[in-house]
Order: sequence, then structure tokens, then C-alpha cells
Amino acid sequence: MRVIPVDTSNAALMLGAVRPKVKDRQTGEIAVDRDSGTPLVLADVMFVLDGRAEMITVTVPETGISWESVFNGQSRHGIAYRATAVNAKAAR
Repeated sequence: MRVIPVDTSNAALMLGAVRPKVKDRQTGEIAVDRDSGTPLVLADVMFVLDGRAEMITVTVPETGISWESVFNGQSRHGIAYRATAVNAKAAR
């Protein structure tokens, strides 16, 4: 795989929709990482650099960790996602 270095120190990323990556639309089978067997998800990401914005879709292994905390008497909870890799998908 070719690696192209990009200076992202001034870049901004905004996460949009996250959805399962479907391997077979007829059966609804979800794609999995070939090494770990972890289900894959597609994430829409807006990448902003030097005043130009581009929407890209990335494929990442689904790793969700539920969390809950209490701060100033207010209970908060959610799911944190962690990726071991990010692969860009060509624009259509």
C-alpha cells in the first residue's frame, strides 16, 4: 500500500453518520475485518484543510465501549468508538 504524507496539523475533522458496512446487500451480511473478525462500519468524515472542505467515507473496525459518568450531579452516558485503522474510500 502506498503511503502519501499529508501535513494535517491545521486540519479539522468532523464526524458525521456511522453505519454498518454491508458485505452482501441481499443477505444483509455485515463486513468484518479479515484479521480480527471485528464488524466494520463506514463513517462519513468532513475533512477541512486550508479553507477547503471535503467529505470522505472511512472504514473502521467497530469497537464500541459504553461509558457513564456523573459530573456536578448530572449523569452522562454514551458509547465511545475506537479505531485501530482508517482507510479512505474513493469519492464517487
